Amino acid sequence: MRVEIWSDVACPWCYVGKARFEKALAGFPQREQVEVVHRSFELDPGRAKGDVEPVLTMLTRKYGMSQAQARAGEENLGAQAAAEGLAYRTRDRDNGNTFDMHRLLHLAKEHGRQAELLGILYRANFAEERSVFSEGDERLVELAVEAGLDEAAVRTVLADPDAYADAVRADEREATELGANGVPFFVLDRKYGVSGAQPAEVFTRALTQAWEAHTPLRLLDGDSDGADACGPDGCAVPQN
Repeated sequence: MRVEIWSDVACPWCYVGKARFEKALAGFPQREQVEVVHRSFELDPGRAKGDVEPVLTMLTRKYGMSQAQARAGEENLGAQAAAEGLAYRTRDRDNGNTFDMHRLLHLAKEHGRQAELLGILYRANFAEERSVFSEGDERLVELAVEAGLDEAAVRTVLADPDAYADAVRADEREATELGANGVPFFVLDRKYGVSGAQPAEVFTRALTQAWEAHTPLRLLDGDSDGADACGPDGCAVPQN
């Protein structure tokens, strides 16, 4: 069974939602048979590369919040993250374009390191003092190498703005077609969707429901070979 997760590295609820989903998946009996694929979604696709601003400034500008409301929101997110065992800096983070990160995540997927890179990018953005936006490509190279990617391959992708660009855009178009207006957005086996950073219990129910729909029907009672039944050739006739 496949679970696809549309998310953005700049999205705090994606950071929290990933932890909640993984908690549910860890307790799911068939977890070894669940493939998780991360898909691209940019919260601010029109932002230019190099256009970096403090998170609090972005919140007041984009959502019309006051500084006090923006700070309170960050404190609430910090508490939500802490409840999931995640570090979260509520002050002095910044915000910027995530397109190159998504391109690198597609590179990482080809090498089986997508989950590792996404986790590292989330940690770097939400928990560490160094920015993933304001230090240029060198910071992304450092993080990608930490995730196990080849440095030369990473630099080649970052130097070519067209590398994996089509893959990112295809993910984003597909999200629109599926009705995803925000992230995180989870699609289970292309049959069920879960929107937002739901509690782990919701993900557990979704995994169970999707798995039951995915697997063949199992007969629970009796001996199916020995029981009387009707078929295309007629019905079994009781023998005295």
